[in-house]
Amino acid sequence: MSEVTEEKTHYTESELKEFEEIINKKLAATYNEVNFIRETLSRKNDNGTDNTAVGSKTLEDGADVREKEQLSQSAARLQKFATQLEAALIRIKNGTYGICKDTGKLIPKERLRAVPHTQQTIEAKLSSK
Repeated sequence: MSEVTEEKTHYTESELKEFEEIINKKLAATYNEVNFIRETLSRKNDNGTDNTAVGSKTLEDGADVREKEQLSQSAARLQKFATQLEAALIRIKNGTYGICKDTGKLIPKERLRAVPHTQQTIEAKLSSK
């Protein structure tokens, strides 16, 4: 008698609930960070009254421009991450979460806990590079 162990093809409701909680926490933190960056950028655009000194401050202006660009890039990356997390929540709702888009196999829990928005097993990701 050979024992056949059926390979799991979907996560259970309770497992999906755990992933949903992880994603919602990451999403909230991401939105907080995006809002903080936006507030910082809007304050940087508001010179207020402390910029009344006569004279050229081109070095400071250049540093300000570079910092604004870096903050804008960070906000864009975070927004993309938030979009990926939201898509993961949709996959939870429609029953496709945790299934590798390339192999159709279940993505290991450890990988989903570390990268909850992933759609690939590590093997599929490495082979697609």
